[in-house]
Order: sequence, then C-alpha cells, then structure tokens
Amino acid sequence: MPIARRQLVVLARWPAPGRCKQRLTASCGSSALAAAMQRRLSWHTVQTAAAAARHCGSELRLSASGLGPRALRRWGQQLQLRPLQLDLQRGGNLGCRMHRQLQAGFSRGLQQLVLIGSDLPDLQSSDLEQAFSQLERHDLVLGPANDGGYWLIGMTRQGWHRSGSALFTGIPWSTGQVLPLSLQRAAAHGLNVALLRHQSDLDSRSALAPWLRLPRD
Repeated sequence: MPIARRQLVVLARWPAPGRCKQRLTASCGSSALAAAMQRRLSWHTVQTAAAAARHCGSELRLSASGLGPRALRRWGQQLQLRPLQLDLQRGGNLGCRMHRQLQAGFSRGLQQLVLIGSDLPDLQSSDLEQAFSQLERHDLVLGPANDGGYWLIGMTRQGWHRSGSALFTGIPWSTGQVLPLSLQRAAAHGLNVALLRHQSDLDSRSALAPWLRLPRD
C-alpha cells in the first residue's frame, strides 16, 4: 500500500470517572458527570475528525490514555469508524506525547500531521480541513486557545526537520505562556506559521452549557 501523505491524530483520555481532566471535573461538579461529558465530547471530536479526514484524504488515529489494549479495541469498535488507527499513549507531559506522535508519523514518511485534543465543544470539520489547507503553504499551524495555549498543532515534514523538539521541550504547559512561547520558538527556527480561529476547551462551565443540558447517559 502507498504511504499516506496526511494524518489526523485525536489525543484522548478514556472517559471514565476519576480519569478525566481536572478542569472538566471542576466544571461539571462531579466525576460521574465529567465522564459522561467526556464520552460525548470524545464522540463529537472523533466523528468530526473522521469527516475532515475523509474530505482531506487523511489517515485518522485515536491515541488514548487511561486504559489498556483490550479496552482501547472495544472503544474503537464502539466508535464505528473504518478505517481508524488506534494506539496507547505512553507517559510524559503533553509536549512529550505530541512530540512522540509527530516523530513516529514523520519517521514513516508522512508529509503533514495534525494533532487535536478531545475536549473542544465547538470543533467543526471545517477547522480541521482549514488546518490541512494551511499546511500546503505553511510549516506550522496552531489553533489558539482562549487560555493562552493552543487546541491544535499541525506541522509539515519540512517544518519538523527544521525545528525538531524545540516546540515541545521547556514549555510551561497549562499556562498562558504556551502559545506566545511556541510562536517565539517557531520564529527562531524560521518556521512559517498560520493561526486558526480561537476556541475554548473546558476551562469554563459556560463552554459546556449546551452539553450539560443533554440527558445523561
């Protein structure tokens, strides 16, 4: 089979009580409701990503944490998407995990890679399609988050080889310095950068309001 040119990776946590993001649990008020919200958001994200992947001719990968191989296979079956690649995230901070995905993808010949999380209530397939479109003209694409981080990162093979691990080491993750510092690093390595629209993840209860009104699972 020919090597795919593009890959879209969803980084997700297993939606079980006690395993969701602390910010999500705080927004929902309980670990059980947080798990229910995480299941809905994960489904929304993966289905949205699948639509974009089909449109862009991209591979789709779900990289998950908080579960074992059997549970991951069951989760993949429940999502009812074919083809869908699955892998288990190894340890390390967010930078390590993103770096690992990019390194693995580019080492096997991919030309463009886009990574997103699974906690974006307002994510649309057009956002992901735009990311790949921008990678035709830019080395790096970032989706700015309202908390000062980013909700998406996309890179080309050329941009990866020019910057290496510079965008992922020494970054104070989960702070308002993530995006500014990442842009500084990109400029220092001569990367041509495109920015997508701002989005909010799960930092506030207001972003989750439409989801909280849905019937519980």
